[in-house]
Amino acid sequence: MKKVGEKLGKIKDKIVGFNYKEYASTNILFITFIIVNLVNAMLLRFFTVKNYFAIKPVMADLAIILLFGSFVYLFKAKKQFRYLMVITFLLTLVCIINSLYYTYYMSFASFSLIAVSLTVVDVGDAVIQNVLQLKDFIFLWGFIAMFVVNHILKKKKYYDIVGPKENRKKRFTGTLITGIAVYALFFMTVTGVEFSRLSKQWNREFLVTKFGVYTYQMNDLFKSLDAKFNTLFGYDNAAKEFREYYDNNSIQMKQNDYTGIFEGKNLIVIHAESIQATALKQTFNGKEVTPTLNKLRSEGIYFDNFYAEASSGTSSDTEFTFSTSLLPVTNGSVAVSYWNREYETLQKLLRDKGYNTLSFHANTGDFWNRNNLHNSLGYNTFYSKSSFEVTDDNIIGLGLSDKEFFKQLTPILKKEYDEKGKFMATLIMLSNHTPFDALDKYGEFDVDMKVEEKEIDANGNEITKTVSYPYMEGTKLGNYFKSVHYADSALGELFERLDNEGLLDNTVVLIYGDHDAKLPKGDFNRLNNYDKENDDTYDEDNPNYVNYDYYSYELDRSVPLIIWTKDKQFNTTITTAMGMIDVMPTMCNMFNLTPKYALGNDIMNLDNNLVPFPNGNWLTNDIYYNSQKDEYKVLNPDAVFDSTEIDKNNELSSAKIQISNDIILYDLIKNEDKNIEKNKGGKE
Repeated sequence: MKKVGEKLGKIKDKIVGFNYKEYASTNILFITFIIVNLVNAMLLRFFTVKNYFAIKPVMADLAIILLFGSFVYLFKAKKQFRYLMVITFLLTLVCIINSLYYTYYMSFASFSLIAVSLTVVDVGDAVIQNVLQLKDFIFLWGFIAMFVVNHILKKKKYYDIVGPKENRKKRFTGTLITGIAVYALFFMTVTGVEFSRLSKQWNREFLVTKFGVYTYQMNDLFKSLDAKFNTLFGYDNAAKEFREYYDNNSIQMKQNDYTGIFEGKNLIVIHAESIQATALKQTFNGKEVTPTLNKLRSEGIYFDNFYAEASSGTSSDTEFTFSTSLLPVTNGSVAVSYWNREYETLQKLLRDKGYNTLSFHANTGDFWNRNNLHNSLGYNTFYSKSSFEVTDDNIIGLGLSDKEFFKQLTPILKKEYDEKGKFMATLIMLSNHTPFDALDKYGEFDVDMKVEEKEIDANGNEITKTVSYPYMEGTKLGNYFKSVHYADSALGELFERLDNEGLLDNTVVLIYGDHDAKLPKGDFNRLNNYDKENDDTYDEDNPNYVNYDYYSYELDRSVPLIIWTKDKQFNTTITTAMGMIDVMPTMCNMFNLTPKYALGNDIMNLDNNLVPFPNGNWLTNDIYYNSQKDEYKVLNPDAVFDSTEIDKNNELSSAKIQISNDIILYDLIKNEDKNIEKNKGGKE
């Protein structure tokens, strides 16, 4: 004990006796480096998750800055500026990329998305108009500050004075140890739940909130490298959990009123780009935004509590989840990184029943790697941009307009049907893609507010005038409604063309919105709280004010799902919470098919359902749970539940996310199918 006391005394003497004034005066550039990168990390959290003054992420960010910065002392004083600028460049780049990414995806970027980001070349205008903002340039202040400080120091011959005094080895060791100590102190405050989420890397907002952006990005790098080497590590454990999951959750397609109702019929799947359910409910001056879709939903089966469950792979994630009943990977995109796995898909199950499987999209085949993805999903033929006549006159936004797309594909589909018989065809729409700025091509559709108002004329007579207020004109959401109205009109023309060719007579049409349109929350607030007298939104104390909060915005990400037949035999609305993961097993039951590896449910068998999202959030009829905040919103005031149910749903959601990731990363359907069958045989 005496020796320990002596050592602690020496450490205390060193701390007390340390010449802080001399250190500060001889480390001006390094201190500037720390401040610049720490402030930038706080700015990023200010623009995104809003916890910029929270001490834990500040400690984590500071530790990373100290650890990387410590190596500057391996260089002589005059060369230290270059090293610190390289590190500052990398850390600033991390902040700018994540700021841009969060604006568009409401999440943070991943190293595994670098390959995916190359597709931005095809949507450059959308990125510039919808993502790049003034705030993204603010992070560059650090570069300016570093250059200014370095210029001043050089003028004062600072490096010539400091160089001889600097004990570089001692400062390197001291800074490195300080960084490690700060990190150790930080990790002492981390809970078991937080460690678990760091290892899984599902909820990026949560990780940046608790661990800071630099630790998150370092962890993401390791997770991305781990994914690249997944065949070397972790396979046995993943395979074991995979087998156990399907042993305990064997898929049994229960008979219900919808079993086999579509057996032998053709199937047309319409992938409706960025159409949200809120558009179907919206009218302006008595005119529906989506008259075609509203007609179809009133004549068919409409699912009005349906969510896409897409992640960073957006449209391609939805194509994948629709086809496989698996969730998107939590890092990267299946379409780019994991297309070459073996998947059980609706397309393959129908193909085994003699269907000709086709896909149509008037974009380039390499966009989202669809040339490879669609083959992997089980399509016999993929008709991409090269199959269509695209001119300057028939383009809207990113490519061939939907009306022209439908016009040109109809005879191709008719020819395929005449020659090869029953088919499944997926039609991927394009015109309703952000940035929703082709206003001159959408056609006339006003999103203003027209009001009949009475006034007295010069002769004292009461007259009625129609007064127009701007309402949603000139807003991003307003332009979106104009774009959706065009897309809806294109669908109306498609159905007319298909009917004229006899392609609807023995056909089921399924329409889904592929993901939300990532529209500004402020525009939705204006939509719900428009004050026409002031051309603004109501104040919170106004009796007409609608509280449009975070959860309102999240729930408005719902997209439409419609199943329609020409005979209008089914006219019903399903209110059960449902995700894209549930579509494949639901359709399998209707077509009398039996999937083995679907993670979703046949929704027609359920009164309540758990919808897991790739970021760890989940939804039921009664609750929307936010895993980042570890809080929930009650959707059904009559529901009775307790913390046990929350914990149970967290476990179920996490299990599905984990199993889905493992199936994809380790190609488990290909590698473990025989073992699953063997285990089932043994039980029988």
